[in-house]
Amino acid sequence: MTRKKKEEEARFPTEALDALIGETRTPDQLEELFREMKKRVVERMLGAELTHHLGYAPGEAKPTGQANHRNGTTPKTVLTDDGTLPLAVQRGYSLIRQTPSGSRPRLLTARTR
Repeated sequence: MTRKKKEEEARFPTEALDALIGETRTPDQLEELFREMKKRVVERMLGAELTHHLGYAPGEAKPTGQANHRNGTTPKTVLTDDGTLPLAVQRGYSLIRQTPSGSRPRLLTARTR
């Protein structure tokens, strides 16, 4: 196995890909799989961004002195090269009230693709 193949295998193990593909057999099913993957990856990245901003993960106790906390989700529709993508974006309580650019999600900015 070449070095490149080993790196690819390490990043995307065959077993994980097989589990992800499941019963996908047609081009339409593959397209739907890609859209769902994109949605889940973006939502997960946004959740990680909020975790970093808040300083604690979901389900963990809020640190002493931390005024901000998780506050549900907001539906957002993102325009992508292959159509619209509906997302459930996690909110932080004080993020709603803050306007500096450092307090808003950096992955999804207004009016960008």
